[in-house]
Amino acid sequence: MQLSNKPHVVVYFTDAGGGHRAAAEAVVEALHRRYEDRLTTEMVDFFRTSGTPRTLNLAPDLYPGLVRAGIWQTSYRATDGRSRARVITASLWPYLRRIANHLVKSHPADLVVSTHPFANSLLIKAMGKDRPPFFTVITDFGTIHALWFDKRADRIFVPAEAARDRGLSYGMDPSRVEVVGFPVLARYCEPPPDRESLRKKFGWPPQTPVVLIVGGGEGMGPVAKAARAIDESGLYVMQVIVAGRNKRLKGALEASTWVNPTTIYGFTREMPDLLHGADVLLTKAGGATVAEALNAGIPMILYAHVRGQEEGNVTYVEQAGAGVYAPTPKLLVRSLTRWVSRPQERARAAENARKAARPQAADLIASAIGRELRLHAVRGGRAVQADRRKTRPLVEQSHPHKT
Repeated sequence: MQLSNKPHVVVYFTDAGGGHRAAAEAVVEALHRRYEDRLTTEMVDFFRTSGTPRTLNLAPDLYPGLVRAGIWQTSYRATDGRSRARVITASLWPYLRRIANHLVKSHPADLVVSTHPFANSLLIKAMGKDRPPFFTVITDFGTIHALWFDKRADRIFVPAEAARDRGLSYGMDPSRVEVVGFPVLARYCEPPPDRESLRKKFGWPPQTPVVLIVGGGEGMGPVAKAARAIDESGLYVMQVIVAGRNKRLKGALEASTWVNPTTIYGFTREMPDLLHGADVLLTKAGGATVAEALNAGIPMILYAHVRGQEEGNVTYVEQAGAGVYAPTPKLLVRSLTRWVSRPQERARAAENARKAARPQAADLIASAIGRELRLHAVRGGRAVQADRRKTRPLVEQSHPHKT
């Protein structure tokens, strides 16, 4: 029965790290901003969909622990490489064939977008020869695992030239790999609200430097150690700490006594305003957080990274002059002290961040999807200026689709 004659786009992601969801949400938002109701969309967490084996269903929850134990980093390096990637997908296929086929049948699509490397080859194989177009959106800036680059993908969108070079080294067709930037929600790319009004909104001191400390959506990295080092350094700053979904971290931070004024958040949708209102960002070098910070024009002190996948993110920020890498409490405090005492130097790093940003990334991906589906954008086909009042809510459920 035909329920709708509109093209349907399925975006696969998972919450093993926050960047995959962030990229998926940004692409979906851009699609509806550009084409309004001329298509339907669906976000699918392929690790948590019904029928997924329990071991995989738990993967997003296990990911932070695997990173802290160093297991993820070791396995990342051990499995990277074109031939090793082929061995991985071939050996997993008998185990995952049923769920891959189930995903494809349960979520029919006119075009598929993947924001996680684990989904690529399995989904392409399950869809078979008559599959719809398959687009990949890569969520790190340089050191990209071979699983991201499946030669059967129709288009692969990367955040930076280093990521494209990585794909070409794996033998990808250059015409299929395009540098567009990392897609982020429109709210990060809009002209920032008046900083004074933002500080008043959050109750921050108007003249005190504000340091925003985050560990990504999962609250990973030495967030507490970084905050404690700053608080004990003698620097007088306002600390705003985002623990993300890490409830244990949030509880420990709230139970601590702080010398400096300190505000603690769990997972929050206020990140765009927090970034626009703060003076310096201290963060683990996650791809999404780096991209959001660049678009918000805030200088970064990167205090940690996941070895392997996030090393290229550190390189990108440093080469752009948008931040520094300070992996120890001593280096962190030294870097922050320099920027607090030298506001002009901090301002240059903020300007470099804005120059390195690619705020049109989500629109460029949405435009490529629209061309593939032969859609015409609203307002005469021009890219629509982001407007938070017109941003549609994102839902992770099926929309009407032709069958």
